[in-house]
Amino acid sequence: MAGMTEEHSDSADIDPFERSESEVRSYCRNWPVVFDTASGSRLVDVHGRRYLDFFAGAGALNYGHNPPALKAPLLEYLARDGITHGLDMHTTAKARFLTTFRDLVLEPRGLDYRVQFPGPTGTNAVESALKLARKVTGRGSVVNFTNAFHGMTLGALAVTGNSMKRAGAGVPLVHTTPMPFDDYFDGAVPDFLWFERVLGDSGSSLDEPAAVIVETVQGEGGLNPARVEWLQGLAELCRRHGMLLIVDDVQMGVGRTGPFFSFEIAGIEPDIVCLSKSLSGYGLPMALVLIKPEHDVWEPGEHNGTFRGHNPAFVTATAALSEWWSDDVLEKATVEKGERVADELARIAADTPGAGMVVKGRGLARGLRCDRPEFAAAVCAAAFDRGLLMETAGPAGEVVKLLPPLTVGDDELDEGLALLGASVRAVRERVVP
Repeated sequence: MAGMTEEHSDSADIDPFERSESEVRSYCRNWPVVFDTASGSRLVDVHGRRYLDFFAGAGALNYGHNPPALKAPLLEYLARDGITHGLDMHTTAKARFLTTFRDLVLEPRGLDYRVQFPGPTGTNAVESALKLARKVTGRGSVVNFTNAFHGMTLGALAVTGNSMKRAGAGVPLVHTTPMPFDDYFDGAVPDFLWFERVLGDSGSSLDEPAAVIVETVQGEGGLNPARVEWLQGLAELCRRHGMLLIVDDVQMGVGRTGPFFSFEIAGIEPDIVCLSKSLSGYGLPMALVLIKPEHDVWEPGEHNGTFRGHNPAFVTATAALSEWWSDDVLEKATVEKGERVADELARIAADTPGAGMVVKGRGLARGLRCDRPEFAAAVCAAAFDRGLLMETAGPAGEVVKLLPPLTVGDDELDEGLALLGASVRAVRERVVP
């Protein structure tokens, strides 16, 4: 996203950050204010200005900010001196989470997974999945997809497509092979033509892969949704060639596309699933890896992490599952809201000739791809000036990305879409000839 106008900025407010914080910071450059409080779909800065949040912590706040159903048990747990840091020791908070996750998520979907807590973030989950797949199969290489994003540590970065992020590694990123994601060639090439050919060709130089890692909807890569038949074909391809299928559901899981798992729509059962972001439900760091039992071949302590047992996150995660996943109300509402957003985005695109806008995404992960990245950046800047937080996505930042909380109210959703429409119109008047 491009830099925002000075309208919201106060140099005295941001001086401590400018003086002390690393140049690596990013979101604060696009939203140069100091936020103070937040509730539901709203943030408030230190001057009392309110902002509608269609960013939701990059997908970490599916239930909004400070949801009361999670805050109350969290405060109660802390007040009674419940365990905060527990490594992988047995605790009551972890036991309740594991039992609730099994009862409300896994068993109703007929899924049988072992649960690993790899560390607090999505990239920790991806690193664990890649290591485990290599251990299970005895193979070294992993297949990833064009425009994928899986994290910023070296293993996860090796299966990420963005050239700028990859360049930050400072070392060669090896033992991975990119393949074209669904519709990469605009339907001109049959699904998996190249993938199938090189797998079966002893002269292709492709070593037998240990695994394939995929996002069912590429978030940072531009809100690119894989078709159901493509995902099913990929699962079958993995089965035939003895490759483990890893689904990275860090951003698109926990209901972002409607169902709890984004792959449910395809009726597939990945060998390994990575979850994080909204898993805790409160923005607390928490991640897990789901492993088919036959693949759980870890030795004790073979993969660990100091903060893999963040018990306050177990408490809020348990409360979130009980509040929103004991029935299908949230899932159905998310699908319905997603269709409303898609319809409005299509109307905005149709009313904005010259910008080359195309609607992207699934569920409540939606966006507008623009012909020119600067148009998308300008739209997000104009939205911020109007009190709406959004970001861009895609390899060139060409997609205006909407990730509102799944619990966003109907009035708030309409308000945000109206602000987006006004922002697009304002930018069109300045930018489109």
